[in-house]
This record gives sequence, C-alpha cells and structure tokens, in this order.
Amino acid sequence: MPDLDGFQVLQQVRQTSNVPVLMLTAKSGEEDKVSGLRMGADDYLTKPFSINELMARVNSLIRRFTLFNPVSGTETDCMVFQGMTIDNLNRLVLVNDIQVELTGKEFDLLSFLAANKGKVFTKKQIYTHVWEEEYAFDDSNIMSFISKLRKKIEPDPEHPFYILTVRGVGYRFNREA
Repeated sequence: MPDLDGFQVLQQVRQTSNVPVLMLTAKSGEEDKVSGLRMGADDYLTKPFSINELMARVNSLIRRFTLFNPVSGTETDCMVFQGMTIDNLNRLVLVNDIQVELTGKEFDLLSFLAANKGKVFTKKQIYTHVWEEEYAFDDSNIMSFISKLRKKIEPDPEHPFYILTVRGVGYRFNREA
C-alpha cells in the first residue's frame, strides 16, 4: 500500500467498525502476527497462501461475525453516522452524544430512512413501510413528521443534513452522513 501500512489501516478501520479483518501480509514474524491480532485483526495469514486456506478463513470469519452480530431484517441493532447513533434495540437516538426524545413513529421513520441510507422514497413508500397501512394520500402527515423529526435531530432544521428532500419525489437519508 503506497501511503499507509496494514497496521495503520487496521487502526482506522477499528475506530469506526467491528467488521471482520483478515490481514494478508508478507510479514511472517511472530511479533508482527501478535501485533496485528492485538490491534484488532481477527485473523492473520502470511504469504504465500493457498486459495483454499484463504477461502476457509474468510468463510470462518463471516460465519462468526454473522453468528455473534445478528441482523434483524434490514436494520442492525445500532447504526452510527456523523454525530448520530440510532440504537434500534433500545429505541434510542443520540445526536452529538445527547439523547433525543422521539415519538414511536418518529423513531420508526428515522430508523427506516437511516437503514436505507441514500435510497430515495416517495411519501407513499414511506407511509406504507413506516405506518404499515395502505396509503391514503395524506402528504401533509408525512411532511409534518419529517418537519418535527428535523427539528429534533438536525443541527439546522432549515438546512437539513440527515433527512434530505428530493424535490418532486420524496425523501432520503443523506448518504454522506
């Protein structure tokens, strides 16, 4: 890698993620292996290696990660964004480490949009997914919930960062968050 070594990349990954990490490296010394594992690598494989061994180790990591980090539907227990954490298990939202009080539907709306980060939804799609009812052409209800939610979570509700309006279509959670 031209700018960073594998240990530096691992440190950066571990600051924001618990994704499984398998280090593939030419460094085969015991100190290097121990350092990599202590820094947060889940496995360490030195060159040369066979494709069969690589695949077996990758499959093992995936199996353990999915077993001990279950996902319910499309939502994970906890979603972390820039300045915001959504804890689906405890139905909590933190903005800049301060808990925000949301109604049940506000939480459901935020969680739905965040779980589908970057995807644009029409008001009808939002209503159908969040309220789980047939849409009754009530755009003002959705707009009211979005407005209330923005006032609670956005640093500047007049210029939203998290929940963005897609003119003439609907809303989406900022893919840059």
